Amino acid sequence: MFRQGFIGLLTFCVLVSCSEKEPVKKTNIVLINIDDMGWRDVGFMGSEFYHTPNIDALAKMGMYFTNGYATAANCAPSRASLLTGLWPTRHQIYTVGSSERGNSKDRKLIPVKNTTILSKTHIVIPKILQENGYSTCHAGKWHLSEDPLEYGFDRNIGGGRAGHPQSYYPPYKNIQLKNEGKEYLTDLIMKNTLNFIDTVQNPFFLYYSPYAVHTPIQAIDSLIPKYNNKRPSNGQGNIPYATMIENLDRNIGDLVVSLKNRELLDNTLIIFTSDNGGLYGITKQPPLRAGKGSYYEGGIREPFVFVFGDRIRPNSKKDIPITNLDIFPTIMDFAGIQNEDLILDGTSLRPILEEKTMEIERPLFWHFPIYLEAYNVHDNQNRDSLFRTRPGSVVRYGNWKLHYYFEDGGIELYDVNSDLGETDNLVEDRPEKVAELLNLLEAWWQETDAPIPSTVNPDYRVLSEAKMVD
Repeated sequence: MFRQGFIGLLTFCVLVSCSEKEPVKKTNIVLINIDDMGWRDVGFMGSEFYHTPNIDALAKMGMYFTNGYATAANCAPSRASLLTGLWPTRHQIYTVGSSERGNSKDRKLIPVKNTTILSKTHIVIPKILQENGYSTCHAGKWHLSEDPLEYGFDRNIGGGRAGHPQSYYPPYKNIQLKNEGKEYLTDLIMKNTLNFIDTVQNPFFLYYSPYAVHTPIQAIDSLIPKYNNKRPSNGQGNIPYATMIENLDRNIGDLVVSLKNRELLDNTLIIFTSDNGGLYGITKQPPLRAGKGSYYEGGIREPFVFVFGDRIRPNSKKDIPITNLDIFPTIMDFAGIQNEDLILDGTSLRPILEEKTMEIERPLFWHFPIYLEAYNVHDNQNRDSLFRTRPGSVVRYGNWKLHYYFEDGGIELYDVNSDLGETDNLVEDRPEKVAELLNLLEAWWQETDAPIPSTVNPDYRVLSEAKMVD
């Protein structure tokens, strides 16, 4: 009896020991979405003027993509797509404010009406993570409604309806964030963000979305001497903007250090990108054409980095075209969350990041059925001098990229592998490729119920000074 009792006790102890094993830790997630940072505004993408040692170090910790895209060329639609995982044709946010941008007499068509508030009917990243036990924090620019707390965030640091601060120096006026000194807004947001990192106990999702480096371009005075004798390089030479980038870089370094200090870094998926291209004239992205607001590469191609301990090979690079639509399904995949009701337009990049597959074959689309006026008619690389873009759609498939314009049926076709600057329009040379991409685009319009503007604007007058450059 003693022997049987001992064996029973031993079996019980083994079972208890097994049942008390530590559960698998949930993946922490840090999503960094910079405002208006261009594709080459960081050192690891080739900038020789801006100083970004911490961001460059982050890129070396994981995998970066040379063909990473935003879903739109300006902030509100890009951010809405990132958070919902949906094409703009589904959430119908196409720009900031009114779609009737620019002078009415220069607009041939009546643009599609714009949506300015993200509907709460859409499932967003923070909401689904919150429902799965994550502590969620928004830090910085929100811009999609009055209050990010209504979309699944437990904590809000400085986010609201504003798309940019009236000033980066106090009083910030339109940014509601308590300030006890003379702190630069980017520094103050990070100070509060680090408090969240230092105190959070649950698995967490941090959406770090600083207002920088959006206008107003306001220098960090202590950094100016560093750049006074530095020679401009490849269209980059704006000193106040350079100080904003360096200040932002330091803050991102502080964030990584905080994760290390709490021994959270190895179990944290970090994603770094920007919401749209750099503001042309303030910064340039050669050889990319144009900048923010344009659907040439300079307006939509972004720096893109993924870091996750040893699960993503350090210092690795991919040329596969990806989009910020892929962020939502990638986060769900690494977080181990399945939701049969969730319909997303992107693709999980986990197989690419873990190098289990080498490519994703699919077309990427952009749709902009409205107008966005030029901010400098004398210095731009747009299709014409009056607008950064006129109503149209774009498709990229493989190395080929086609632009289609609704006003006149204009088409541009580029091989962006050999012609990254989109200077050689191959419409006449490759009619079969034009037909293939137009078929893809038309099928996508139908699939997503894309609104196509067609009503002629009665105020329109043809202007010869709208210089065409295609």
